[in-house]
Amino acid sequence: MSEMETQNTQENNSSGLLLNGLFAFKEGMATIYNDKGEAVPVTVLRYENWKVSQVKTNEKDGYEAVQIASVPKKSKNANSAEVGHLKGAGFETGARFVREIRQASPEGVQVGDTVSINSLVKGDVVKITATSKGRGFQGSVRRWGFAGGPATHGSKFHRRPGSSGNRTWPGRVMPGKKFPGHWGDETITVKNVVTVDVLANEGVLFVKGPVPGAKNTLVKLVKG
Repeated sequence: MSEMETQNTQENNSSGLLLNGLFAFKEGMATIYNDKGEAVPVTVLRYENWKVSQVKTNEKDGYEAVQIASVPKKSKNANSAEVGHLKGAGFETGARFVREIRQASPEGVQVGDTVSINSLVKGDVVKITATSKGRGFQGSVRRWGFAGGPATHGSKFHRRPGSSGNRTWPGRVMPGKKFPGHWGDETITVKNVVTVDVLANEGVLFVKGPVPGAKNTLVKLVKG
């Protein structure tokens, strides 16, 4: 990216439409120091350029929301329906990410408006939603923290889940029983997360503590 493009991106990030939340991409964790000299563990979130692709209303859609889009697709991966839908927002080949912020429509909002990173400011308390890391098929010891059996003295019971049945009544395994199975790759919501800082010129946000997901995971941040 050229210096001019970088400057334009920074200006777009800091100016534009203010919403009740944002979408950003997880970069990793770091430690910063507050005004008191205390070390604060933070998650670093990268903010990309998001544009309004649709304004949803109660009359037409049954609920109110602002639909936003980001990161253009390759032309070979786009279909005509999404190209037609997103053309007004400036995405001639579609977008990789199309999401919604549920809220009343801001006054004067139009398709194509750029969403400002300043929708969140230092000190805001947000609710974060992201997809956790997928860890594949795991046994009951790792998935649920089962203690397992003895490791020595002739034991043949080590990491198996153990008995799971009942007696004649009810004669079945009850729903929700903890078994081996797929672990992770779930939608996780964390509430009351503090926004530590927002660097609009650099397109970076810091939130206190860990955030679910791997690097480049899309993270939703909503006030309240």
